[in-house]
Amino acid sequence: MRGVPASYRRFCATFMTEAMDDQSISAVIAEIEPLLAGRAPGKIFQLGPLSLAIDFRLREQTYLFVSIEPALSRIYLIKRHVRDLEKQSTQLSQFALALHKELSNTIVRSVKKDDGDRVVRFHFTGTDELGASRDYTLLLQLSGRSANLFLLNPAGVVVHRARPTHNSGQQVGDSYETPSAQIDRQTPTSENELLQIIRSGRFGSASEAADEYFSSLLSRQTFDAHAAGARGELRKKISQQKKLHKQLQKDLASHAGAEQQKRLGDLLLANLSTAMRAGKRVVLIDYFADDAASLEIEVDEKLTLQEEASRRFGLYSRSKRAVQQISSRIETIEAEVAKLELRLGQLEKIIAERDEEALAKFTAKTSTRSSRADSSKKKKEKKIPGTRRYVSSDGFEILVGRTARDNDHLTFKVAKPNDLWLHAADYGGSHVVVRNSTRKDLPHRTIIEAAQLAAHFSQTRKDPKVDVNYTQRKFVSKSKGSAPGLVRLTRFKSITVEPKEAIERI
Repeated sequence: MRGVPASYRRFCATFMTEAMDDQSISAVIAEIEPLLAGRAPGKIFQLGPLSLAIDFRLREQTYLFVSIEPALSRIYLIKRHVRDLEKQSTQLSQFALALHKELSNTIVRSVKKDDGDRVVRFHFTGTDELGASRDYTLLLQLSGRSANLFLLNPAGVVVHRARPTHNSGQQVGDSYETPSAQIDRQTPTSENELLQIIRSGRFGSASEAADEYFSSLLSRQTFDAHAAGARGELRKKISQQKKLHKQLQKDLASHAGAEQQKRLGDLLLANLSTAMRAGKRVVLIDYFADDAASLEIEVDEKLTLQEEASRRFGLYSRSKRAVQQISSRIETIEAEVAKLELRLGQLEKIIAERDEEALAKFTAKTSTRSSRADSSKKKKEKKIPGTRRYVSSDGFEILVGRTARDNDHLTFKVAKPNDLWLHAADYGGSHVVVRNSTRKDLPHRTIIEAAQLAAHFSQTRKDPKVDVNYTQRKFVSKSKGSAPGLVRLTRFKSITVEPKEAIERI
């Protein structure tokens, strides 16, 4: 059953033990044989790929229903409004079309079940357009995985079949055979549930009992499938949020030493006149310690102590902002997880009570939320001509212009005032914009990744290190009549990075 959902396959595996048994089929055939004898087949309704309803013009809008679904093969009479059948039916299969053609101008001569096998034979007799007699047998094989419908000629040769099969004696042109290995003969040790219902006398006929029995089973299967789908979707979302929460906790832990950077910056300034420096090593007096002990740290040889102190303060400030942003995201995720777990609890209650109406409302509400989220996502992901799109490690969208005119369009038509704008310093290259819908500072990691892109898409991409200017879009302007891509910055900062394309392109 390739292409069939796993939940449905599991259901079918259970269901096969409850399919129509030999005695249940016998009870239904004993009921329908006198009703169909002498009647001509009329309109055929295709109710599924392997299910048909045939109109024999019985009273009370009653139709013969047959299904050769491997796990749900069955036969009985159903009472339905013709409009309901028309709504449910699909285009006739090739077999149904052949059946309608070959059985026209015929009547049912007999309906018999093979002894010991779940095989039912409908014998039709009639005449063709020239008045010559025509006889066909519609053979229904209710045998689990080998369930099938065959149309046989008077010699018992297969002329049409509903399902493809590789079994000998069941190919078109073969004399029909019922291989013992193919037919799933039942030897139940206990009475089949359907047979118990038929014999209980609670229904007016065997067909009514079978229709109620299978309708109930299908209803339960549909409920279980919808419930499993809704449960799986919620659990997946919870798992994703918890995974993200765990990663954010790690990111938060990586900024645990922020206060230490500030402390070292203060000590560097306090030791400007007393510090002992040897290459990368600097010995400071730790004025914050009770015993004012000496403290040795490593610094960049190219930086003065004031510059190193400034760098340490910068690290502290960025970490402090990152902690605020990460903490905010953690709170949002925790609230979302709590909301999802509450919905999962509501769903489990609905499933335990098997409340079909409540489940339908629940899944409809979830579907509406998902469609709104998808719609919002599509709007956000609307393609912008002339740009390359990336997403930073912190989840921020980064846009990179392609040509000089694309740069102008990106900077002055697409970018918002609070977006971050970047460009390689003193060299031609792409304008880079980091989307920022808030007034909060962007994570330093995102700035570095965007700067690396600006360096990569510039004339200095082969240099080991490149200076990149960055500022908010509102501080970028353009002189009247200036060449495409040429801008003026009223204020900016610079950062030195290695040119590379290190993040995911979308």
